Amino acid sequence: MKVLVFGGNGFLGSYVVDELMKQNHEVFFADIQNDYFEDKIFFKCDILDKDKVKEVISNKFDAVYNFAGFASLDESVNEPYQTLNLNILGNINILEACRLEAVKHYIYASSAYAMSQKGSFYGVSKLSSEKIIEEYHKRFGLNFTIIRYGSVYSERLSHNNYLYKLINKAVKTHQILHDGNGEEIREYIHASDAARLSVQILNDANFLNEHVILTGLERMKRIELFEMIREISGEKIDIKLLSDGYTHHYKLTPYQFQPSLSKKLIANPFIDMGQGILEIIKEIKKETNE
Repeated sequence: MKVLVFGGNGFLGSYVVDELMKQNHEVFFADIQNDYFEDKIFFKCDILDKDKVKEVISNKFDAVYNFAGFASLDESVNEPYQTLNLNILGNINILEACRLEAVKHYIYASSAYAMSQKGSFYGVSKLSSEKIIEEYHKRFGLNFTIIRYGSVYSERLSHNNYLYKLINKAVKTHQILHDGNGEEIREYIHASDAARLSVQILNDANFLNEHVILTGLERMKRIELFEMIREISGEKIDIKLLSDGYTHHYKLTPYQFQPSLSKKLIANPFIDMGQGILEIIKEIKKETNE
């Protein structure tokens, strides 16, 4: 297939570009910069530039991945405008271009936080984008797969690689500081494994117009992870659990169903339905007589 990856210079996106190449797809990627790949497959593109997005996608692709946008949950807490603008409006720009150019398959990188009441503006932006994608399918027939990624890690330095940054800091400072109590549970998956499964979706019709949760089998508590890092590194690492932060992250599972309750406000006294209809008819007749 001829495939385009938005955010192909990012943490997970770069692994997906690698995997697509390994599987002999004709691969291109779009991003605001290029650190890993040959320029001949690179389109410089800001997803907020609607015209540029259209120009890139006009090159006719069978499938388009979207890994671009604002990816830091913690930073999103204080950056609502940038988070929502990039993740929602940027997604719409790509969707609209895919619709106009009749792209066969749109694959969106969402998050486990789309299923959670946690996640601040980041989670809100992912859930909103999912709903918009679903509506594009219903209204225009644009086929999609939404992948909700869990805790992805690798040895590649990246702003969004939590585990790499954690270990790097622990080895250099001999200390791990954690805002939570260490009892939080995560299921870790290596980025190369996540990429392989992300590409597998292209060749399997069972994933068409479906939501996929992509996480690993490495399920452990944060404190277990910290102790594993200390043991494997052989360093004397001091683990400090602050237990007073972590309010925007889920503890055991992202699955939460907490619908917002609304108060029912009733007029008292109120205009009777029959009286209301009568008043409408009277107005219509008055206009007719005029």
